[in-house]
Amino acid sequence: MPPAEWSLAAPLVALALGYLLGSIPFGLILTRLAGLGDIREIGSGNIGATNVLRTGNKAVAAATLAGDMLKGTAAVLLADQFDMPAMVAGVGAFLGHLWPVWLGFRGGKGVATYLGVLLGLAWPFALAFAGIWIVVAFLSRYSSLSALVASAAIPVLLGLLGRSDLAGVFGLLGVLLWFRHAANLRRLMAGTEGRIGGDKS
Repeated sequence: MPPAEWSLAAPLVALALGYLLGSIPFGLILTRLAGLGDIREIGSGNIGATNVLRTGNKAVAAATLAGDMLKGTAAVLLADQFDMPAMVAGVGAFLGHLWPVWLGFRGGKGVATYLGVLLGLAWPFALAFAGIWIVVAFLSRYSSLSALVASAAIPVLLGLLGRSDLAGVFGLLGVLLWFRHAANLRRLMAGTEGRIGGDKS
């Protein structure tokens, strides 16, 4: 393909690549392989690691967390390797996790994939995200609140520390992440959100 044509097609290919990687439902695949049934029929019905943990299998929950995170990182690194816009691939991976075509566009809430994309694009800020999450979780015992606070803080930190190129992108991803946590927000405001270690989060 001539360079000019590739330059026009590359963003679309990167978006598609990211979406396909992001839409891999590790929670569903791993729970089935472990003989734990359909994760969509357990707990909140979400395919993410928090709900997988409700099966009582910490190893599968950890593997789900790693898979959902690293598919975002893989999308970024693969796009960069083939001279495609890595940022676009990362956005595609995040969208794929939230709305996977294989599951009728009903996916996860995006926290692990958000972190994985951030890891691929600006790893020091991924450490900052993890640090904020840990501090808020320690103080509040709310997993959802920790993710919401961390995702709100990262675009601000990116802008303040000279990464304005990424601040807008992660601001958008943060808005989508908050949107997917609408039910958690309602429970937090009502005081009925489950705490870490409880039955519901």
